Amino acid sequence: MPGPHHAPKGGFVKPKNMGKTVSRLLGYLTRSKLPLLFVFLCLLVSVLSNLGGSYMMRNIINDFVWSGCTDFAGLGLSILKMIGIFLVGCLATYGQSATMVRLGEKGINRLRQELFDKLQDLPLSYFDQHPHGELMSRFTNDADNVLTALEQSVVSMFFSCLMFVGLVGLMLFINWKLFLVTAVILAVTMQVFKALGSRSRRFYQEQQSALGAVNGEIQEVIEGLKVVKAFTHEEEAKAKFQTLNETYRDAAQKANFFAGVIMPVAGNLMNISYALTAAFGGLISILQGFDLGGLVVYLNYSKQVGQPLNQISQQMTALLSAMAGAERIFEVMDTAPEVDQGVITLVPAEKNANGELSVYSGGGRPRTWAWRVPKTCGLDLAEHPEGGWAWKYPDPDGETGLHPIRGAVRSVPSEDFWLTELRGAVRFSHVDFSYVPGKRILKDVTVYANPGQKIAFVGSTGAGKTTITNLINRFYEIEGGIITYDGIPVTAIRKDSLRRSLGAVLQDTHLFTGTIMDNIRYGRLDATDEECIAAAKSANAHSFIRRLPQGYDTPVTSDGANLSQGQRQLLAIARAAVADPPVMILDEATSSIDTRTEALIQQGMDMLMEGRTVFVIAHRLSTVRNANCIVVIEHGEIEEKGGHQELLDHQGRYYRLYTGQFQLS
Repeated sequence: MPGPHHAPKGGFVKPKNMGKTVSRLLGYLTRSKLPLLFVFLCLLVSVLSNLGGSYMMRNIINDFVWSGCTDFAGLGLSILKMIGIFLVGCLATYGQSATMVRLGEKGINRLRQELFDKLQDLPLSYFDQHPHGELMSRFTNDADNVLTALEQSVVSMFFSCLMFVGLVGLMLFINWKLFLVTAVILAVTMQVFKALGSRSRRFYQEQQSALGAVNGEIQEVIEGLKVVKAFTHEEEAKAKFQTLNETYRDAAQKANFFAGVIMPVAGNLMNISYALTAAFGGLISILQGFDLGGLVVYLNYSKQVGQPLNQISQQMTALLSAMAGAERIFEVMDTAPEVDQGVITLVPAEKNANGELSVYSGGGRPRTWAWRVPKTCGLDLAEHPEGGWAWKYPDPDGETGLHPIRGAVRSVPSEDFWLTELRGAVRFSHVDFSYVPGKRILKDVTVYANPGQKIAFVGSTGAGKTTITNLINRFYEIEGGIITYDGIPVTAIRKDSLRRSLGAVLQDTHLFTGTIMDNIRYGRLDATDEECIAAAKSANAHSFIRRLPQGYDTPVTSDGANLSQGQRQLLAIARAAVADPPVMILDEATSSIDTRTEALIQQGMDMLMEGRTVFVIAHRLSTVRNANCIVVIEHGEIEEKGGHQELLDHQGRYYRLYTGQFQLS
């Protein structure tokens, strides 16, 4: 079973398409063909030296030992040659092992890198449908299984197959009559491997499933230990874990028993084969003059011939499990990436004294940004009847409409693009959206925010407030209607440019491993320390940061476990402030901040929002009273919208929420 705690270790998991997976996986090794050829040659030399060195004993016994040794120099030379052959085999084994480790590590390094790069290109909807732990297992358990297969299992399989073929060939060459005895025992041994192996694999699967349940319970209890203690459920937790632990022990005991019994049984069968072969070989030597050296070498080979079969059986389990893991990795890598057909990009710009716009040519961070619109993108620049410029293009209903441009415009006939100033005007027109087809979340939503305005969304949990903000930056694609940004359809803007123009403070804050300064700078990686400190001051985070043991150099670990929830959100606000975007999304930005702290940061928040288009989602209605427009959403539809006083006078849902007659769920 795939998952963070369900990786196959001893279990037998068949891949769905073995040939395709092997071919694709070998591509990560065959990029370096010469080292791979060297590995194959080393394998061949290792097998030949093992077989050849042992075969030399036949001549040594026949020529020197059995006949009575008189030529000690010749005996010594033959022994030295045999030792030399075995040494060559040792060197070949070392060479192939060292080379294969390097090839395997390079291959899995490329595989992990490509997998990580792929995750960056996948849409958020993919992560909604796949648990994070399951994806993590691709980098850990599955990748480790593949690495083991590349470094060990593949080579061991080739070596064992070559050894088995070589041993059988030499045994037939030495005496085919003796081989009949060996063949019978080999057939019995293979049946034993098959019977015990199938049982072992079945119990290993049960063991891995039980291990996943045990690890999952441990993780869940540790993460929720405060809740367990708060409700005094320690004994219940112990009892549940004991049950899961006993189930795991029972499965592990059976799996390891059948896995451990294979070797002794196989060894005893080989001993029986050795005894029968020795007795039968002795009779042949007496009756038919079979040479003693040949008998000794044959007996040596008969002792070895079972080992390749056992190794093949063991490595096949690991190899197939690794192939199944590789398939799961390739499934992620074959997922269709996030579609981005946008051609309009965000570029630094500057305005002269006359307000004329041009591409930024100075140093440092620009104060003005503009949309670079190719003249071939399907948008036309036209004069608006009420004055100024507008974008002209077909709306979703097929009718051509004019969308006003509120900033400066650069239109030079000799240039193949237009420049329009980034102002932050956002408009939703009749937007429909569903996470799952057939279950509509937003229905005919129409709302707009002009540059510098503050739009607040209020409503019950699940009403669709956060969904609206997720659609602005195209985390998800709408089903109907249109969303424009400065009059431009957001689908025409490249996603990286669109998201670079937006800042967000989310309800669930996430801090990265690093220092306080690193986490603030994450909003804009080229920000100076002074800019980060200024951003912290604007969010009123500076005072608590100064009191930390190392100030801005204080390490942040485990998603900010050493900070309070309120402090984490203050850092998230500072991170958004240092990004200095024209549009800000605040999703419950003060939900985990106490009333006193909220009052302290409200002024800083006002400074942060000054001159920017701001979308605010809040349960505390006191934080949205100064919004230009308050939008009340219920069940994915706009129930009412207007200013604070206007909605109070209307005495509708907002009035009931504000006066406490209705509580937000």
